[in-house]
Amino acid sequence: MSRLAALLSACLLAAGLGAAPGAWELRFIDQQGEPVPDAVASLVPLDAAAPPAATDRPEIMQEGQQFAPYVTVVQTGSIVVFPNRDTVQHHVYSVSKARRFELPLYMPGKAEAVTFGEPGVVVLGCNIHDWMAAYLVVVPTPWFAKSGASGTAALAAPAGRYRLEIWHPRLGKPLARDITLADRNAPLGYTLTLKPDRRIRRPTDPKSGGYK
Repeated sequence: MSRLAALLSACLLAAGLGAAPGAWELRFIDQQGEPVPDAVASLVPLDAAAPPAATDRPEIMQEGQQFAPYVTVVQTGSIVVFPNRDTVQHHVYSVSKARRFELPLYMPGKAEAVTFGEPGVVVLGCNIHDWMAAYLVVVPTPWFAKSGASGTAALAAPAGRYRLEIWHPRLGKPLARDITLADRNAPLGYTLTLKPDRRIRRPTDPKSGGYK
């Protein structure tokens, strides 16, 4: 049994894990013991269909020649808006299997929208600014959460059987395990073995790259 599976099993047996009606707290640290932000956890129901996606339209904006937020999570069927709140044009695209799309150059103050109908990870880029990158994680469930700077996330769902899935951009592959949520809550901790951060950093010269 892996270290992650052993830790999860021990916590479940000891705490009678549950997430209704309160939130189940997840805590993520890396192999150095540091908090891990942007870890995505989702609960995919095993015995019933998930409710449809909400009608709100989350945003991934372009500002300061960066995407914000760096990681976004939405349910399958969601419409995501890409507003340009920068001072230059951007050309947003993805060649990911889950959703290929292209938003040709559009001006500051404009916004485009894209529907994401299949689950998976969509890697976002800009054809003008090579250092711009972000991730959109599309999950087939409304029960998901993303860890903040402290490495914690609050996740709640009705009692039942689920597949718990954990993803991070620097995790080799997603982690998954079937669990049963009862009617009690208990914190649960994970140590994630992360790969080095290979992101290209924005040039220090603000005039480098980009269309005006």
